Amino acid sequence: MLCLSVCSRTLKRFPKQKVKSLKSSVCVIRCKMQAAILGDENIAEIEGIHYESNSLTWLHKCAPAFPIDGSKVTIFHEPAKFYAALLEKCRNSKKRITLASLYIGTGEMEKELINSIKKSIESNCGNIKVTILLDYMRGSRGKVNSRNMLKTLLKGEVGNHCNVFLYHTPRLRGLLKALIPDRFNELIGLQHMKLYVIDDTLIISGANLSNDYFSNRQDRYFMFEDCKELCDFYCDLVNRVSEFSFQLNSDGTDYWNENSFHPVESSNDVFVSEASDKVRSLFLKEINKRSDLHKQDLKEDTWVFPLVQMGQLNIRHDSQITLQLLKTAQAGSVLRLATGYFNLTTNYKEAIIDSCRAECHLLTAHPEANGFFRAKGVAGGIPAAYSKIENSFFELCKKFKQDQRIKLWEFMKPGWTYHAKGLWYSMPGQQKPSLTLIGSPNFGYRSVERDLETQVALLTTNKNLQDSLQKEYEHLFNSAEVVTSSTFQQKERIPPAWVRVAVLLFRYYF
Repeated sequence: MLCLSVCSRTLKRFPKQKVKSLKSSVCVIRCKMQAAILGDENIAEIEGIHYESNSLTWLHKCAPAFPIDGSKVTIFHEPAKFYAALLEKCRNSKKRITLASLYIGTGEMEKELINSIKKSIESNCGNIKVTILLDYMRGSRGKVNSRNMLKTLLKGEVGNHCNVFLYHTPRLRGLLKALIPDRFNELIGLQHMKLYVIDDTLIISGANLSNDYFSNRQDRYFMFEDCKELCDFYCDLVNRVSEFSFQLNSDGTDYWNENSFHPVESSNDVFVSEASDKVRSLFLKEINKRSDLHKQDLKEDTWVFPLVQMGQLNIRHDSQITLQLLKTAQAGSVLRLATGYFNLTTNYKEAIIDSCRAECHLLTAHPEANGFFRAKGVAGGIPAAYSKIENSFFELCKKFKQDQRIKLWEFMKPGWTYHAKGLWYSMPGQQKPSLTLIGSPNFGYRSVERDLETQVALLTTNKNLQDSLQKEYEHLFNSAEVVTSSTFQQKERIPPAWVRVAVLLFRYYF
């Protein structure tokens, strides 16, 4: 594999023997990074990468680094503004629209969004290329579904400029696929990335393209404008996933590209190997190209590092970066973490309780703000299941005498559900965050092992952007209350016996 060349001016300072040794060391580090991105080795154990949490410069060796102007980043607090931005950007698009989501809803707001895309294609004489990536199972659920909604973009002249892809997990196959009913088959694995590229603007979020995510389902929404290279990267990522996904026909059926291995009919190992190579090669190319950019005298004040997690394809990049951030958070710093579904992995829990030295505030949904609250059937027990897991973590913090350093919060806003996830990190001596994670992962077992996820790490020295980050987390925490021992003693918070059993048996599936 190719290694990055070392700056020639630096090499002149060393005798030939030392230069050769330095080149070898750099090569070894790079090759080990490549293995780590595939999940074959732990990033934290690679010698030669120093994890100074007060600078976070180690991120440049572990993820593609895109320098941007911090003034080009807009943070929305409300879903209505997220929807308005999507509409406005799609209506005025000139060259490309690339959308990746779990699904697209079937209501009037979704129809308006689709119509705005169609009109942009027509008004620009077909100069716009549209690519949409959804999950196969979630996008096919029910008689009226995402497939039906998107058929209009695949008909006539408009259809010559639009492609819709449906990612199907390779783990759902054979007897398992035949026996598991709709909705429950989504537990096996999903396409869960939420990123929206319009021309040279990227909107990244945890929100899907559905009515409640446009109205009263609280999430996070970042818009990066005038960032062509970052948008090119994410369009390339979506295109590569699309290469091993089904493609939608104008009649709502789908077909498979015979040039790729089939996710259900071919060998699982062969499919995973081919698919992971496509994603891995993109990340390694960009890391190698960009890892030394921060040493140059650039005018930009903000860095964006795309992270990817595809456990079903043996790619565990995001979880390793996140774990390293948690482990190296220093005393005197403040770490705020949010998830719509509280089910931290064992590694994340151990890092927060044992290794992390920062003051920690963990925000999640109150059961009544959970999207499954009062759902019919088994799904109605999901809020109680997450509450049980949250209680277990609370007790664990008390057991190890970390309950003063680690605080749990629950979001509760009348008429709203909660879906926001991410992380804000304020370094020692700083009140405002200089780093955030924003995207689709929930920091749980699903995100790490079952779904396709992406988020970005944003690192900034821009004071106005730091102010915006502070206002963002304050907006969320202002609708939350801190958790105490009495929280879980309330009658309505005591989970039924069947929920406690379900948590023991199935917590790795949600």
